[in-house]
Amino acid sequence: MTDALLRPVRGGNAFEETVQRLLQTIRLGAVGPGERLPSERELAVRLGVSRDTLREAIAALADAGFLVSRRGRYGGTFVAEELPAPGTHEVTADASTRLNTGASTRLNTGASTRLNTGASPAPLSPAEVHDALAVRAVLETGAARLAAGRALTAEERGRLQSALEESAGAASPDYRRLDSRLHLTVAELAGAPSLVPLVADARTRINALLDEIPLLARNIAHSDEQHQRVVAAILAGRADEAAEAMQEHLDGTEALLTGFLA
Repeated sequence: MTDALLRPVRGGNAFEETVQRLLQTIRLGAVGPGERLPSERELAVRLGVSRDTLREAIAALADAGFLVSRRGRYGGTFVAEELPAPGTHEVTADASTRLNTGASTRLNTGASTRLNTGASPAPLSPAEVHDALAVRAVLETGAARLAAGRALTAEERGRLQSALEESAGAASPDYRRLDSRLHLTVAELAGAPSLVPLVADARTRINALLDEIPLLARNIAHSDEQHQRVVAAILAGRADEAAEAMQEHLDGTEALLTGFLA
C-alpha cells in the first residue's frame, strides 16, 4: 500500500508534494502512529526527490507534530504516537518558514488537506461535496467488485481480514485511520496498482468532510457491520454482492455528510 501512496512527485513543487505524500500516508493509516517510515534513502528513491528535499519535508512535519526523528541503532523517522487534530495544531516558526514563501502555502489533495496556522479551510460548495462522494462511489464499488473477482492468495486474504479486525470497534481517535486502511486494502486487492492512489485521493477528500461532523457511535457500529458484509463477499468471490454492500456502506456516509453539511 505504501508503494502506491509514496509514488514519485512531479517536478515543479517537489517539497510541497513530498509533504503531501507523507501526510496522506500518515492520515490514511498506511503507516500508523508509532510506526517507522521507510529509510530516507528508500523514501527519496520512491518519491523521486533529493535527500535534502526529503529532509526538509520531514523536518516540517516533525515541527508540525506529525513525525518524530530518533537517533541510534533503532532510530529513524516515526509517525507521532498522537497526531494533531485536523486544523487545530500549531505550526512553529521553523515549520512556517519551511512551509511558506511569504503567502499561505496550500497542500492540495483534491479538496483542502493542508497544514495551516489556525485558519479553517473554506467550506466546500454542495457541488464539490457531491463530486467527492460521486468519485468515491465509482472507485470504491469498482474496487470491491474487482477484488471479489480475483483469486486472492492466502496472504492477501489474511491482510484483508486483519484490516477488518483492526477497524472493528476501534477507539474514536483511531477509527477513521483504520477505516481508511481497510478501504485502501480493498483497493490494493483489486489488482490494479494505479487504482490505489486514486482511492487514496478520494478518501482524503472524504475524510476532510468527515472531520467536520461528529463521530456517531451507532453509525460506527453500523459501518462495522457493513464492512463485515463487504469483506465476506470479497472473500467468497461474490463480485456483485461485494459491490452492492460497498455501495450501501457509502450511501450511509453520504446521508450523514449531506445531512450535517447541507
